[in-house]
Amino acid sequence: MNDSRVITGVKGLDEILNGGLVKERAYLVRGGPGTGKTTLGLHFLKKGIEENEKSLLITLTESKQKIKKDAKKRKLDLKKVEFIDLSPGSELIKNNEEYNVFPTNQVEEKPLIDSIIDKIKEIKPDRIFFDGIIQLKYLTNDNFKFRKKLLSFIQFSLDQESTLLLSSESNRNIADDDLQFLVDGVINLNFNSRRRTISISKFRGSDFIKGEHTYKLNKQGLIIFPKLQPPTIKSDIEFNFCSSGLKQIDNLLHGGIEKGTVSVITGPSGVGKTTLGSQFIKNAIKNDKKAILYTFEESKEFLIKRANSINISLEEGEENGNLIIKDIDPSKCIPDEFAQKVREQVEDNEVEMIMIDSITSYRLAYQYSTSNNEIIKSLHTLAHYLKKRGITLILTNEQKKLTGSFKITDNNISHLADNIVFLRYIERQGSLIKVIGVLKKRLSGFENTLREFKITSNGLKVGEPLNDLRNILNGTPELLDNTHRGAN
Repeated sequence: MNDSRVITGVKGLDEILNGGLVKERAYLVRGGPGTGKTTLGLHFLKKGIEENEKSLLITLTESKQKIKKDAKKRKLDLKKVEFIDLSPGSELIKNNEEYNVFPTNQVEEKPLIDSIIDKIKEIKPDRIFFDGIIQLKYLTNDNFKFRKKLLSFIQFSLDQESTLLLSSESNRNIADDDLQFLVDGVINLNFNSRRRTISISKFRGSDFIKGEHTYKLNKQGLIIFPKLQPPTIKSDIEFNFCSSGLKQIDNLLHGGIEKGTVSVITGPSGVGKTTLGSQFIKNAIKNDKKAILYTFEESKEFLIKRANSINISLEEGEENGNLIIKDIDPSKCIPDEFAQKVREQVEDNEVEMIMIDSITSYRLAYQYSTSNNEIIKSLHTLAHYLKKRGITLILTNEQKKLTGSFKITDNNISHLADNIVFLRYIERQGSLIKVIGVLKKRLSGFENTLREFKITSNGLKVGEPLNDLRNILNGTPELLDNTHRGAN
């Protein structure tokens, strides 16, 4: 057998298979109704035509006309694909039109598999997709005979130097265990109320990316988003400081946040989390570093306008190519797809800083399509991937309470962070003010005092340490008298 690869034409699948299917072997794609088995097979055949190969589709379920009509909707051109239409509604059974493969009397007189074999000898296809092969079981009550005939067909196809893809509808009424034993690889498609997933349960002769990977069916066909894999190469990261561009904030952080770390900016609504993160982005692009800002909370236009109003200009960075701002519509983008978008941007551009605004909106956006544990896991994987590539990641996080008992996050994601900067409201002499502080820094020390934090039309203003107050984290600080000050 040949160890060279056959590109499937399905975006993401070849990556999961470490380069594609192994040539001249047999594979089974299985799943329930509507999971995309036929669409995957059509991609496989179309890619063969693009590679100047001969492609053959054998169908026992849907007619040639219906398959072509559905393929056209997904922009899959099947004009050069050969067909053997054995579907229940096929004209093959009714009359002998030109496109028929076998006349009626031939079907009656000759076993179906033998007839297919004759056509394969005639066409000599490089790729064969047999759609609905499990239906052959209905032609015989003898499982042993079925298995023997099917094994003979598979072996014949491989002897003809074809790469064979079979589809089977997995259900309780008719098992496809025989097929799974006979083939060299098994691709499983699953669709539930939350998401579509694909996994590989068998792949002889090669390693593959294990686990469940999400996919979409849309106008472009079937698109797979492989689980993000941390880079295998070890990056030599120099932990240089990424400055905010504001002296007082850098003083709090003893120089800034380190390159290649994950920073969480946490606080209640309206306290300035996005603004503070944008300040780091602004300073990065000012120093000719490339950055990406992903916003789940507001449109790109609104974010730019709001930043301009407080003297944090982001437009210049966009114009000179140092900044990319992407507003993400979660109804059209699942977590693994988002991770794929980030990865493509990182690998195509020399990105040094990424900001995601915010974790809270990211989680809420995907809670109906993905479990909370999976969402947090996907975020952890993304953060780990970016750290391995030496990219600085800033995450904003919204807390529910404006004041009261201090809590870092409501999502149990503080373990992701190398650095935690918090913003909060406090009441001071009858007025509500904002304060900023640092709670965690893995790679260096930090200032353990709090400072007043202001957002003005001229930008961010950070005051001197609030050494005259206590109980600040409870939101109701008390003024220290001279006795307490002396004790400190």
